Amino acid sequence: MKKVVFSDRDGVINRDSPDYIKNWSEFEFLPGSTTAIRHLTSHGFTTIVITNQSMINRKISSEEDLRHIHAMMRKAVISEGGEIRDIFFCPHAPEEGCDCRKPKPGLIYQAQQAYQIDLKNACMIGDSAKDIECGRNAGCGRVVLVRTGNGITAEKRLVEKNIFPDHIAENFYGAVKWVLRQAQ
Repeated sequence: MKKVVFSDRDGVINRDSPDYIKNWSEFEFLPGSTTAIRHLTSHGFTTIVITNQSMINRKISSEEDLRHIHAMMRKAVISEGGEIRDIFFCPHAPEEGCDCRKPKPGLIYQAQQAYQIDLKNACMIGDSAKDIECGRNAGCGRVVLVRTGNGITAEKRLVEKNIFPDHIAENFYGAVKWVLRQAQ
């Protein structure tokens, strides 16, 4: 698998909520996100979602609810002409100290093993400092911050940590346009 884009979910593909996205009725695509995935798909890129979902171990929502959200999200993306190949999620709360919760690279490593991905040629797109750090920690060739979701706060946090994304885009669609230009 040569061309892979890892994407965060909440704040990148859909609107984020401080109360978590607990069911499909709370899920709302951000403008341009399904178009972005369609463009990735039509240009031969594989899209894989990498997302922290601590609401499961916090008992706010169930893994069954999360799987339903993801099935509906994937179905909606397919109806728009795109494809999300897979979704890797961390169900753990921060205090559990797992290896899969971003900024740790465990989820990306799981995807790498499942799909034989060359991480040097992969890109991570996210709206948080954790997403950018995760991409860097995993060895992704490119990391892109989007200003939707937590992006504005993340920009400041990343500067404080002396970590810099390869590009900053207004939204997922803008990030994908940049990724496609880099691939040419």
